[in-house]
Amino acid sequence: MPDSPWERARQQLRVAAARLSLDPLALARLQHPDRVIAVSVPLKRDDGSVSTYDGFRVQHNNSRGPYKGGLRYHPRADLDEMKALAFWMTMKNAIVDVPFGGGKGGIAVNPKELSEAELERLTREFTRKMLPFIGPNLDVPAPDVNTNSRIMHWIRDEYARLTGKDAPAVVTGKPVELGGSEGRTEATGLGGVYALMTILKERGADHRGMTVAIQGFGNVGEYVARFLQQEGFKIVALADSKGGVYIPEGIKDLDAIQACKEKSGKLAGCYCIGSVCDIAHIEELGGRDIFPDEVLTLPVDIVVPAALENAITKDNADALKAKIVLEMANGPTTIEADKILQAKGIEVIPDILANSGGVAVSYFEWFQNVNEEKWKKEDTLLRLKEKMEAATCAVLEVAEEYKVNLREAAYILALKRLVP
Repeated sequence: MPDSPWERARQQLRVAAARLSLDPLALARLQHPDRVIAVSVPLKRDDGSVSTYDGFRVQHNNSRGPYKGGLRYHPRADLDEMKALAFWMTMKNAIVDVPFGGGKGGIAVNPKELSEAELERLTREFTRKMLPFIGPNLDVPAPDVNTNSRIMHWIRDEYARLTGKDAPAVVTGKPVELGGSEGRTEATGLGGVYALMTILKERGADHRGMTVAIQGFGNVGEYVARFLQQEGFKIVALADSKGGVYIPEGIKDLDAIQACKEKSGKLAGCYCIGSVCDIAHIEELGGRDIFPDEVLTLPVDIVVPAALENAITKDNADALKAKIVLEMANGPTTIEADKILQAKGIEVIPDILANSGGVAVSYFEWFQNVNEEKWKKEDTLLRLKEKMEAATCAVLEVAEEYKVNLREAAYILALKRLVP
């Protein structure tokens, strides 16, 4: 399957490795994960019945430090996808220059079908099965799809119970009051904004008034929208899986949009004047509802896929009108689509650079835990800015040196740091 995430990741690796004449043994190690762990996770349900779920952890590469990456709870948790995500984590950590390797894992379960007590028992059982393979200096999980700070706390607590020693650094993404880092919630979105701003500055572009369309209005998409708006960009379209809104003159009140979405369960129809949001204002604001995928092909300066993998494909890439694609989702652009975008002269800021702010602040949390420190939020975000600007400038330098696009440059930079 040419568009499977894992095969795409391997192909991206091969292209970059060819530029460096990488040692075949080093390339072979990067083309295959160090370890794939599969476990069964039995759960006694509240009604007394027993269900068993498949759990996974892919540990891709630890040449720079402990494996690091999220845990997702999703019914379609797929080993092929997790291999790709673990590989991309290895690349991200090298690009943003933190001493971690790449990992990814999770459980094939729909957590919405479980009570909170069932979810906690499942998480603790999964932790017991993963005990030999995780630890502050071995593998450090974090939240991902359908997991959160509460679940990370359960893992930390169960790890402490089983080992007899509390180790806050066994996971990141914990509640702030229980060892988590200030700034982690907004880190991924803000990191992407720092990357974009650095590139525009290097290009000598005036960003004020640039129009932006964002696919995905979860944590990442929301913070990208908020921080871009603060910097003077004009957010004209937002979409989620059920549709969205397009207001060419700009979406003014993101707080009202967020409140409307929480109330109605969708973005479509969230046209806001003051605190009133409803479809009656659509003509007054000059807007219209859009389909989820339509947000990618609007006449804007910047498109931000911040939701799903394979959002930009050979079927819609030619319809993109933006000058820049800021990849905030993991793997949102297929190989065929990448070629089309490059031929159209659309600059892609790749996912392994754009969304690496999250793991940068995860490293900051781990560092604070290990060294028994507690940083202020402003200090954390300043360090994030420094990391993202340095990483982006390094990618730009490699792109210039090798005369390649930013995605290929990001991989070349990562490989140089992984195989010095």
